[in-house]
Amino acid sequence: MNTSSKHRKRLLETIGVEAAPKEQRATPWYQFAIIQIAIAANAGNFLIPALAVMEGGLTFSEGVLATSFGAIAGFILVSLLSLPGARLGVPAQYAVRTMLGSKGARYISSPIRTLTSLYWFSVQTIGGTMVIQHLMLRLTGIDIPFHFFSVPFAMLMVILAIIGFEAVKKATTFFLPLLLIGEGTILYIYFTTSGRTLSQETLEMNISASGSMMLLYASLAFVQYVSGVNAAADMTRYAKSPKHGFFGLLTGNTIGFIITAVIGCASASLFNHINPYISSTNQTTSPMLISIITATAIVSMISINISNAYTGGYSLLNTFSRLTRIQSAVLFGTFGVICSGFPTLVSEAESFISILGGMIIPISAIISSDFLVVKRMRLTSESLLLLKDSQSLNPYAFLLIMCGGITYFLLPQSASPGFLTFVILFVLYPIVMKGKSYGNVQKKVEIV
Repeated sequence: MNTSSKHRKRLLETIGVEAAPKEQRATPWYQFAIIQIAIAANAGNFLIPALAVMEGGLTFSEGVLATSFGAIAGFILVSLLSLPGARLGVPAQYAVRTMLGSKGARYISSPIRTLTSLYWFSVQTIGGTMVIQHLMLRLTGIDIPFHFFSVPFAMLMVILAIIGFEAVKKATTFFLPLLLIGEGTILYIYFTTSGRTLSQETLEMNISASGSMMLLYASLAFVQYVSGVNAAADMTRYAKSPKHGFFGLLTGNTIGFIITAVIGCASASLFNHINPYISSTNQTTSPMLISIITATAIVSMISINISNAYTGGYSLLNTFSRLTRIQSAVLFGTFGVICSGFPTLVSEAESFISILGGMIIPISAIISSDFLVVKRMRLTSESLLLLKDSQSLNPYAFLLIMCGGITYFLLPQSASPGFLTFVILFVLYPIVMKGKSYGNVQKKVEIV
């Protein structure tokens, strides 16, 4: 047999929920860091840092500190939950079968993760298109129709996700220098060409705001990113080792968010504007600077949505296991392109995000608690047998997820219901699971 033909890389990634071959698990930590930095600075991620200043009354430094603290706490959990995929070579939602049972993962966790990825894919496309419309109007004076941008961009992002992990790596590696130039341009405008500068009072560490307000926005940042535990292993299944996957995600996410928080808080502090792409271009008439920022907005939207489409396709595949990876990616992409044509998803974002949070946060809490506390970050052979037990269901997890959803909707918004629900379930789950088991498997002592 021709060995080179046997191991030749395919144009399209075809590996589904089965373990990735060991020879393909060679991605180093810095590649994961590049991916995460590249997807960080987008309109959706600027939101909480900017709101911390505009609505929370925090100073620039307080906003950066509070939101970074909460986000990094979430990133630590996300990085830890990448370990099952890095060790086993399987995607995240398939690994979740060891925590919720096959039925729990296929019919509860995966559909909710698919809907979440689909919603954020659509919102990022719609929000990014609106920004690009505004910037193109500034640049050319022409008001270009919304769908002229949204549909082609959505299709491009879906095509890259269909190609697979290699396309994600190459695209983000190519985009990162462009993104860094664009982010540097925004800061250059903020500090030099704008009519104002960040005052000494704004920049200095002045913890004058209410501690409860800083805690609130830290918790909001935590909730926004901790939901990534449901998809963390989709890319790290190709990691050179679990350590490479863990440190790559943690490093990239941390660096990427700090840059995002600085830009978002600066936009809010200087111009009381939630979107840095718009606030920065409003301060200049230079076609070159506006062009750079327009290109940055386009690249940032593409980067984050390749990730959304890629992970969403795997979640869909875990539910409909008879599909191939390509078929699930195409199906997800079709819905993504359709939904990207409805701006209502952005105008009614608060309602949609609240509903999705009530579903995804309880699941994220249970998954995190099960792997980190109950399983102590190791999967026994008993757990691994659940991957093949198509009838297994963790009834205790299912009951707590339902109770967590109810708790989430009963708590007032001022109490940060997502954060409180997560903490309550994370602590309660190990107590409930003590001495209990589920699924028709025999206990063994081998661990991975």
